[in-house]
Amino acid sequence: MTNLVPTEFHYRLNATDGAARLGEVVTPRGIVHTPAFMPVGTAATVKGMYPAQVRELGADIVLGNTYHLMLRPTAERIAELGGLHAFMRWPHPILTDSGGFQIMSLASLRKMNEKGVTFRSHIDGSYHELSPERSVEIQGLLGSDIQMQLDECVRLPASREEIARALQLSLRWAERSKKAFESQPKGRALFGIVQGGDVPALREESARGLIDIGFPGYSIGGLAVGEPQEVMLAMIEAVAPILPSDKPRYLMGVGTPDDIIESVARGVDMFDCVMPTRAGRHAQAFTRFGKINLKNARHASDPRPLDEESDCPAARDYSRAYLHHLIRCDEMLGSMLLTWVNLAYYQSLMKGIRAAIAEGRFEAFKAQVKEGWASGDIPAR
Repeated sequence: MTNLVPTEFHYRLNATDGAARLGEVVTPRGIVHTPAFMPVGTAATVKGMYPAQVRELGADIVLGNTYHLMLRPTAERIAELGGLHAFMRWPHPILTDSGGFQIMSLASLRKMNEKGVTFRSHIDGSYHELSPERSVEIQGLLGSDIQMQLDECVRLPASREEIARALQLSLRWAERSKKAFESQPKGRALFGIVQGGDVPALREESARGLIDIGFPGYSIGGLAVGEPQEVMLAMIEAVAPILPSDKPRYLMGVGTPDDIIESVARGVDMFDCVMPTRAGRHAQAFTRFGKINLKNARHASDPRPLDEESDCPAARDYSRAYLHHLIRCDEMLGSMLLTWVNLAYYQSLMKGIRAAIAEGRFEAFKAQVKEGWASGDIPAR
């Protein structure tokens, strides 16, 4: 495992191109080059991938899931075993969520009040409590480098009154989360989470309230929960200009390649989503030609790879016919190879975005990428 270099958590803004930002999130465990996509390691693993593979693709940081890890194997057990970095053999930065999003999806299994949330495990029905203090404690036991405040995420559509109520509760929980975080080692960071649903004025209110509390980074939460893309982008446009330019901005749970490139254009620095890994397990490949469904019969006799120009061996060296065969036979290698393809494409996209911002050609790059998606997959033989 790498030796930690004593350093304070901070963000460096190195270049801008319009609203798009090129920067570095500096942590004791390494630098996260932004804009960055964080592969999701829900249960201390990026499904279908070895940690070394994930790193080789260009990932500087991965995400762990507080809700799932607190249930099994428990944060206390992971702490006894040396922390999440040692447990999953990932010596680089790790970001953990607060558990709030998963609890939102457990509406029938939880009760919420000012103190926090009481919920039943989806695994065995056992009862658990999660407060802002407990969420931060769990993330501290895991040893994550970037942690999230506990918030209430409201599923859209929702009434303005309900969104406003959850926003105010989340601000109060932000203050409690920050206080609970004070005892953690130097070099770690706690992010506040902007809520406010699909109401721009409430988004602005949430952002300003969090800035008053003061955090080293800010997340934009409560999006990618069923609203159209144009609504998500409008909320980013309402929030990004308010957030401090010298702090990283993390759009939680987003998204498709198009979501990412449009959000970068509006000033977002960090992203995570299960989409590339989940799609890989369901025969979907993301490429510069757009999304390709390997279940389709047209691939059954096609000897060509998904993309002969790709740097990823899974996309370049395996035939479509073989990938189709693996999927049809429900062989785990098919899911593994397509997950590899997808994460490689996402990291390649981020690398291209960073280079384009550095060279002042982000809009041209965005147009070129979208043209490739629009042109579609290469025709079948």
